[in-house]
Amino acid sequence: METLFLLVETEVGRLDEVLRRIRAVPIVTDVQAVTGPFDLIVKVEAPQINQALDVVVHRIRKIPGIKATETLVTVSTA
Repeated sequence: METLFLLVETEVGRLDEVLRRIRAVPIVTDVQAVTGPFDLIVKVEAPQINQALDVVVHRIRKIPGIKATETLVTVSTA
C-alpha cells in the first residue's frame, strides 16, 4: 500500500464543505483540520502511488473551495 499526505489550503468560509467532499473520496483514509498555513491534512492510501496521485490531481484538487495544495509522498526508510 502506498501513502501520501496532501496539505490543503481552502478559501475563506469553505472549510467545512471542502472537508466533507474530501472525506467522500474512496481512497482518502483520514482528513484533519490543522492550524498553520494549510487548513487540512489529508491521508491518501492506494495500492500504487500513481493511483493515489491520479485521485489527487483529478478529483481532490478540482473540489470547489480549494485554494492550494501540496503533496507529500511517503518513502520507505527500511
